[in-house]
Amino acid sequence: MSKDLKKRFDRIVEILVQLQSKRVIKAKELSDRFEVSLRTIYRDIKSLEQAGVPIIGEAGTGYSLVEGYKLPPVIFTKEEAMSFVVAEKLTQKFLDKSIGGHFTTAMYKVKAVLKMNDKDVVAAIENQIVMNKSNYDIFNHEVPHAFTTFFESISNQQQIKLCYRGASDDSPQTRIIEPIGLFHESGFWYIAAYCLKREAYRQFRADRIHSISLTSVSFSKDHISIGDFLTGRTVNVQRTYVRIAVDKDIARYLQWERNFYGFISQEEKTKHTEMTFETRSIEEFARWYMMFADKAIIIEPDILKKSVRALVDKSLKKINS
Repeated sequence: MSKDLKKRFDRIVEILVQLQSKRVIKAKELSDRFEVSLRTIYRDIKSLEQAGVPIIGEAGTGYSLVEGYKLPPVIFTKEEAMSFVVAEKLTQKFLDKSIGGHFTTAMYKVKAVLKMNDKDVVAAIENQIVMNKSNYDIFNHEVPHAFTTFFESISNQQQIKLCYRGASDDSPQTRIIEPIGLFHESGFWYIAAYCLKREAYRQFRADRIHSISLTSVSFSKDHISIGDFLTGRTVNVQRTYVRIAVDKDIARYLQWERNFYGFISQEEKTKHTEMTFETRSIEEFARWYMMFADKAIIIEPDILKKSVRALVDKSLKKINS
């Protein structure tokens, strides 16, 4: 079998698996997934139909398998089996207790259909991967079912009652929300939702949730997508252009944090690295800059220089008092 023919065969098999994994799937999704043209996807779908796979196709909707059609048991490769081990370890650290428990149960079922050799591979490596505990909690341990509740809310279009303590709240406050999605950012999980109290879209950090319950009340309106929510957060935010020159011996250590402060690009000079940012908060940037201020120079803007100078003066007063 030629390389191109094998590649097409593997893709067609994967398309069949994709069709079984979703109720309806669009040709564009398959095109993006396999990085081929729509014409190629149409041809592959035709090949499946000619092979006897009962596929229903509707213009503008997508493709689906006829109800009741079942595929043979899925066979996993050794590499796929090993990826399951890593995924299981990640869920133990980055998902709440309820979802993590469901995933572990699902993993038992996955492992049950592995070939004996692959079971040995999984057993050999699963104890060699350790996820150390974070220095901070990303969930409130008293609310182990938060994600499950959010997923049910989104699926059933039902409102949620939260007891939530925001960063500026003295005590937890009751909120009624209509979730639109979840996202992970800066080490924390956030729930994007429409807040009926604020009558606006807001984000709620998972570790600040003190209690949560699903109500019997349906959503009050149709909502934007999670993608639109995330895009909207940045459209109307005022940003300030910043350029700093950082000594080369410290610049490499900033690459893990710089993206949190609007990093755009960097240019290597003879004695330093020049970095460019678009920051949402000069004060936050100034506080971060203070961590390596003895190894850097502010090129622009002047407002950042004033902010850093104010922090230094305030610190000196505290030290000398």
